[in-house]
Amino acid sequence: MLWDALVLGMRALTFSANVQTGEDNKLEGAPMTLTLVFSLTLGIGLFFLLPAGVVYMAETTIGIPGTWHGLAEGIVRLGLIVGYLWAVGRIPDVERVFAYHGAEHKTINAYEAGAALDVDTVASFPREHARCGTAFLLTVVVFSVLVFSAVGPMPLLERLASRVLLLPILAGLAYEYIRFTGRLSPGRLARVLSGPSLALQRLTTREPERDMIEVAIAAFRAMQEREAEGDPNYGRGGASP
Repeated sequence: MLWDALVLGMRALTFSANVQTGEDNKLEGAPMTLTLVFSLTLGIGLFFLLPAGVVYMAETTIGIPGTWHGLAEGIVRLGLIVGYLWAVGRIPDVERVFAYHGAEHKTINAYEAGAALDVDTVASFPREHARCGTAFLLTVVVFSVLVFSAVGPMPLLERLASRVLLLPILAGLAYEYIRFTGRLSPGRLARVLSGPSLALQRLTTREPERDMIEVAIAAFRAMQEREAEGDPNYGRGGASP
């Protein structure tokens, strides 16, 4: 299930990139593979290996107890993620993308509430959604504290290797947790469990303009039509935004 979601997400990103660049500059084949490998390597290095290295240096130079390494790594990791999202969100083009992100969430929220999919109705819904990728990032950070603390202190090279090897486990745990919280009926427990993730989405969404909401509604309806036709490249209407 997690692998299917990742593959579908990469297909969507590839499609979006190729639409933007045009037919003459499509990113495919070896260039696409190299781009994906580079992006994945950069993400793992920045958000997993760097925090592990920083905390290891802190343990050996200023005497932070090794038993706190998991929590310390989590704090560094969260700080990097929040700082990164805040920084890229100040870029005008990215801020516009985040507004479309908010329009997408509003549309999904309206659909799941059984409301009419018109601009005025969709605009009244919140721009956060419990199954957003931002929620996935924060959940991975939380589970990384638990898992890496359980692994215990270790030498630098073994520590770095463990962060890479345990990443699929963290991703799987985070994915299942988000699915679980997404199934909960609206209530206090659901709000408590999803509250931090929804708060983090304030960084990755913006209030959309009316034309952005129109685009989101049109895209959602097109997805429903393709889904009804049995297109294997499209997920269910209530899939994660």
